[in-house]
Amino acid sequence: MNILGIETSCDETAAALLEVHDGRMHVLKNIVSSQISIHKKYGGVVPEVAARQHAENIIPIIKKTLRKIKPDVIAVTSGPGLATALLVGVEVARTLSYAWNIPLVRTNHIEGHLYANWLTAPSINAIKLPALVLIISGGHTELVLMKQHGVYQLLGKTLDDAAGECFDKVGKMMGLEYPAGPQIGALARSGARNAISLPRPMLEHKNYSFSFAGLKTAVLYHLQKHPLKTRRERANLCASFEQAATDVLVGKTVHAAKEYKVRTVIMGGGVSANTYIRESMETALSREMPKTKFIKPALKYCTDNAAMIAAAGYFHAIKKDFTAWDKLVIDPTWELAQ
Repeated sequence: MNILGIETSCDETAAALLEVHDGRMHVLKNIVSSQISIHKKYGGVVPEVAARQHAENIIPIIKKTLRKIKPDVIAVTSGPGLATALLVGVEVARTLSYAWNIPLVRTNHIEGHLYANWLTAPSINAIKLPALVLIISGGHTELVLMKQHGVYQLLGKTLDDAAGECFDKVGKMMGLEYPAGPQIGALARSGARNAISLPRPMLEHKNYSFSFAGLKTAVLYHLQKHPLKTRRERANLCASFEQAATDVLVGKTVHAAKEYKVRTVIMGGGVSANTYIRESMETALSREMPKTKFIKPALKYCTDNAAMIAAAGYFHAIKKDFTAWDKLVIDPTWELAQ
């Protein structure tokens, strides 16, 4: 099966061609046009600007992705995300489905981040279920129990800022350019992780909800009292902040993995590219749950891309979970699990 994936939920215009053959996924083409340089001057994504860029870039990108190959299925992100951005990808997918008479699959963006892990797996059956999924991105932080393909239970999510949003806002306070997450990670490597006392919000609560607004505010108060003067002070703050966020993410994930006795723990989303979080999660799970497999996506599939959308689309397609072209609509607040 050849699947065309289309992704326009935020500020990346992406298309990919995924081949599933002999029980494995093969990414034949994966093109991502990032808008970071455009939105950087605004300090964040401007929805109307993002939609305009999607409209300009989506057709040329799809042409480069497909060349002369006609896909068997089209998978498109229809939510969650920015409404005006989602609309571009969905309208293109609807048009191609009608013109080519090709089945259409609507895909949840968060589900795509989850299935990014299947893109580099030895086979489509290599990742054992049930699995616990930690989604950490700019707009989402949630723990989801994946009972089987397409069957999810939401265990907890952020009550305010998402982890990636918190990284970006802390970076902005420090004068770092958007997006700040990778810069904080780089600076943290040379800092002392216990240099500054910061809170671990909700870590001791007996639930799987997250909250990062208090951590962000604690950094703000620290900066007001102790303005950064040297690179060492900057590195120490980044390291202390990253450690606090990591402690919460890892602690809640390990606790949930134990309670639900999962066979696999999976990460997904842009923040899952953070080296320290990845290493800390692997260390904690190997110590606390040595029989549980830890899976993390390849770095190139952590941020928004269309290969992950095609991967999620495959599992819908084999169940004939199609949507008619004239019935497909966007759903900006689409929840993966309740």
